Amino acid sequence: MLGLVVGLGLLIALTMRGMNLFITAPLCALLVALSSGVPLFTGELNFVEVYMDGFAGFVAAWFFMFLLGSLFGKFMEDTGAADSVAQWIVGRLGRKHALLAVVLGCAVLTYGGVSVFVVAFSVYPMALSLFKDANLPRRFIPAALAFGSVTFTMTSAGSPEIQNWIPVRHLGTSPYAAWEVSLVVAVLMATLGYWWLDSMVSRAVERGERFDAREGDPAVPERDLPSPVSGLIPLLAVLGLAFIFHDDLQQNALIVALAGGVAAIGLINFKHFHRPHDAIAEATTGALIAIGNTSAVVGFGSVAKVTPAFSAAVAAMTGIPGNELVGAALAVSTIAGLTGSASGGLAIALPAIGEHYLERGVNPEQLHRIASISSGALDSLPHNGYVVTTIRAICKETHQSAYGPLAAVTVVVPLIGVAVAVALFMLF
Repeated sequence: MLGLVVGLGLLIALTMRGMNLFITAPLCALLVALSSGVPLFTGELNFVEVYMDGFAGFVAAWFFMFLLGSLFGKFMEDTGAADSVAQWIVGRLGRKHALLAVVLGCAVLTYGGVSVFVVAFSVYPMALSLFKDANLPRRFIPAALAFGSVTFTMTSAGSPEIQNWIPVRHLGTSPYAAWEVSLVVAVLMATLGYWWLDSMVSRAVERGERFDAREGDPAVPERDLPSPVSGLIPLLAVLGLAFIFHDDLQQNALIVALAGGVAAIGLINFKHFHRPHDAIAEATTGALIAIGNTSAVVGFGSVAKVTPAFSAAVAAMTGIPGNELVGAALAVSTIAGLTGSASGGLAIALPAIGEHYLERGVNPEQLHRIASISSGALDSLPHNGYVVTTIRAICKETHQSAYGPLAAVTVVVPLIGVAVAVALFMLF
């Protein structure tokens, strides 16, 4: 157990210091394996095979989504479509609502079924333009992207995201389980989170922080900007195709949706491409770095899951006495934090706790909603794959500058949401 805790703590510390995840994640996983007696090279569950199965499994499952999502974002940048949409939004809503526009854009795409990873790729170019036009500190872009994606939308009733669907399989519920409480909690998280994020941005501006242009930022001449409609149509195409094909193709619907979005922006804004060959090269490189960083962390979680200490932690969490919903929330949150994955936490916890709590008379709809909301809290620790990808690979920020605001709205706010949900279920 000490090795597991130290390994996880070391991974978080090194991630916060900006160390290379291709080195730190397997080294920390090796520490966990050695302290737990996991064989390195031989045996059915040896370190090399377990780590690489987790690493390669994530690449196999998500490569096309990362690639197409990166292409979509770069095409939005290179054609000037992102700048055009951003200027249109600022012109209609005013500069003070640039932050709100980013959050709402992410929320609509996430609730429409687009993966949170892909949403970050797709909305970042527009977010960068909005923050530039509004002269806001760009270190808050990761927090804005994450808040709109992984809080009040990802785990709410009716959301097509996997974090709302995993409980359906294990509890026999529907994705609309306990929608009344879910609606209250979603409104609370959206209101509290936006107020907090907006306050942090305002205080930073008062201290003199401004948007800082960097080498490598997209540079498209203003005279070359297309119509804002030409930037909105590809976004709507992604949203619409994801919705249409979600039931039949499940996760593969994202491939169809993103391919349609890339084709749409390529056809509509063909004459506005600035550096198409460079955009494609940058997109493919960015996708490989992003999925590689995430897979490195997933490999760590895979090694942690096969250790006796992890099994003991799961057993301890599921055996917590007292209110069953509190125990379920603690179990899912803790396991999601250990694995650095909301979906991973649910997939591990629910088979262990679902039947246990149902046998004790817990309402399955209440258990569904508590498990779903709590999966989106401690999962957002610094080593989480989405956090690493969004901060480092997409936004080109550091954990030191960007993780604080992101943690506030994706860890603290969801924990408050879980507490409120449990209280409401106990009262009513």
